[in-house]
Amino acid sequence: MTVITVNATAGRLSLEQRRTLARTLTDAVLVPEIGQFVELARVGFQVHFVERATDMIAIGGVLAADSGQDIMHIDIAVMDADWNPKVRAEVIERVLAAMAQACGTDTPAPTWWVNFRTIDEGSWGSSGSVTSIHDMLNTGVFTPERAAAIRAALL
Repeated sequence: MTVITVNATAGRLSLEQRRTLARTLTDAVLVPEIGQFVELARVGFQVHFVERATDMIAIGGVLAADSGQDIMHIDIAVMDADWNPKVRAEVIERVLAAMAQACGTDTPAPTWWVNFRTIDEGSWGSSGSVTSIHDMLNTGVFTPERAAAIRAALL
């Protein structure tokens, strides 16, 4: 289970950009998480788009309504697993690249910030019960290398 929340100023992202980002942000996290692309694994990902008025976001102490800056915050919440610094960096870089491509820019703006959070084992729930990464490791979507790394990280 992964939840990606994109906070942006109202009207910043068009419907077509949100359609693209729903797919590309999912894949930006999915591939490093399980070690490969598996279409079936997409069902464990949600992307939420939150719009805020420009007078409800500030950077550097100045409202976006006054500065005109392109401010976005992307929050990535994942189940506890093998999220070593290299894998986290890969996810963050892939997310920022997907944002830049969908927004038609060569590089991500310095005012687009990403934070990466892991949710402790036993702290996710779905379908009326607690969801465990250990159960998901047996589904066959993880590469053997990723599954072994996750098991080792959670010992």
